[in-house]
Amino acid sequence: MPADSIAVPGLPAEPVDRRRTVGDAAALLARAAAPDRRHLLHGMFWLLVAAGLEALGPLIGKTFIDSYLLPRNAQWPQMAGLLAGALVAGMAASWLRYLQLTRLAGVAMRSVQRIRESVYGHVLRLPMSFFDRAITGQLVSRVTNDTEAVKTLYVQVLFVMLDSVIVLSGAMVAMLWLDWHLMLIVATLVPAVALIVLLYQRLSAPAVTRSRELRSELNAQMAESIAGMAVLQASNAAERFSAKFAAVNEAHYQSRQRELRANAWLLRPVLDLLNVILLAVVIAVFGARDQGAALTTLEVGVLYAFINYIARVVEPLIQITMQFSQLQQAMVGAARVHALLKEAEAPKAAEQGRVTEGGISIDHLDFAYQPGQPVLHDLNLHIEPGSFHGIVGHTGSGKSTLLSLLLRFYPAPPGSIRVDGTPVDAIAEDHFRDRVGLVPQDPFLLAASARENIDMGRGLGDERIEAAAKAAHAHDFILALEQGYATSLGEGGARLSVGQKQLLAIARALAGDPRILFLDEATSHIDSETEQIVQRALTELRGRVTIVAIAHRLSTIRDADRIVVLNHGRIAELGTHAELMAMPQGLYQRLYLLQQLEEEGAG
Repeated sequence: MPADSIAVPGLPAEPVDRRRTVGDAAALLARAAAPDRRHLLHGMFWLLVAAGLEALGPLIGKTFIDSYLLPRNAQWPQMAGLLAGALVAGMAASWLRYLQLTRLAGVAMRSVQRIRESVYGHVLRLPMSFFDRAITGQLVSRVTNDTEAVKTLYVQVLFVMLDSVIVLSGAMVAMLWLDWHLMLIVATLVPAVALIVLLYQRLSAPAVTRSRELRSELNAQMAESIAGMAVLQASNAAERFSAKFAAVNEAHYQSRQRELRANAWLLRPVLDLLNVILLAVVIAVFGARDQGAALTTLEVGVLYAFINYIARVVEPLIQITMQFSQLQQAMVGAARVHALLKEAEAPKAAEQGRVTEGGISIDHLDFAYQPGQPVLHDLNLHIEPGSFHGIVGHTGSGKSTLLSLLLRFYPAPPGSIRVDGTPVDAIAEDHFRDRVGLVPQDPFLLAASARENIDMGRGLGDERIEAAAKAAHAHDFILALEQGYATSLGEGGARLSVGQKQLLAIARALAGDPRILFLDEATSHIDSETEQIVQRALTELRGRVTIVAIAHRLSTIRDADRIVVLNHGRIAELGTHAELMAMPQGLYQRLYLLQQLEEEGAG
């Protein structure tokens, strides 16, 4: 991966366009902060007032020295008034600083909250084709680390830099009013700092971008290793994976070292040196003026004020330059979040279509993931409402692709798939998902209770949840758990057997009261006893729910109304189990007999 690039999950890294990165980050910030624009303006106003009050301090000190201290003009009421004014101005500035900080920090927190929710919601609405190329760890990094970088951009970068610019401007205006000659000397510090910042950006930007990409890679490797820990240990691959992780970690370390060296040379040390040089020059110029003449009290007051203002000029410049390290990282993070948000969501269907009976028609269906590489060829099939259809075929025959098209995970050619006479892409999304259930090959379970795993946040009542569990023949084993439906199942349902997980997944699908139920090799990993339970559940659903089962174990769909045999993306055979077994040298007959021989051999 190039050192100077931005990676989107699952996509090749692309070279960084600095102007586009800044534009993307600015667009993201504007979008997130728009609802709090009034609070943002209030905070900036209080910041301006606080900076103005702080700028009064050296001016009050100059007046105190020039008018009262050096002339020994002890007018106590006036002196007390000046001191009281300085105290009140300082207290008011501190109070306004508090208001400004809490208001702007609140804006930042709410903005990050909105961005994080927006990114998570956007990811949930992305088409399945995106997840074919996405990496889980990198997506998690977008939702957590990169959105947190936006908060850094708000709180630790933009607000600090804005504050520093305002304080710097106030100090320069005050020095201009006091002595414009000395102010011009101090002003030379600004272009010097600008050159330092430019040099720092050129040296550190590639390292910052690279280190952030490598951090995502570390997250991805960690998530992948934890998810596949059983296979990793069984394959004795711990050392190899550890070495791979260490290589990425070393690259991340080297990138951070390059960034650290740029920070160490070009930020605080250089600016501290410039501060000392500037102070020496101002004192030398002040001392060289009017040689041979006695210093006036006015000049001493000006010197006092200038020494104070120089500190107020240098410190903001130091703060601005010190924030550039965070700025680089935050801008890259914000640009990566913006790039993810620009990913096109799955198209929403119009509201008119409805699933009523559950009939499915497939007419002249052709499909290819890549142009010129067709997966399905001219499929034609009619599935009656309430019927039970099985789909079988060898690996790569197109079974999973057909199921993905039926589930609208990928867009089918217009009009090639209809449900109850309506094109599948014209059925409202929410309605379609409510009326179509899926039981996957590897059931996904939340680290939550059995009730929550069946409900999936739909707010279903206990009666409906238990009815679905009974229909799936999962009610008895759930009741046998120590807390019944309230029992926590552990991460991924670790407390359940594979068969129990699958029954729970069937109960979840049935809890939505679907008209169509798809099973994606739902019995391939379960034992024969659990398979018989699943078969009984399917038998009880026949006539009420349209069932389409992709099956590796042919015994699961032996009693189906019709069995569709796919071969190289085409329907090779179609009929009942008896009809297909009667075909001499038929593909289904060979598959079935081969499985019978395998089971007998295993026995």
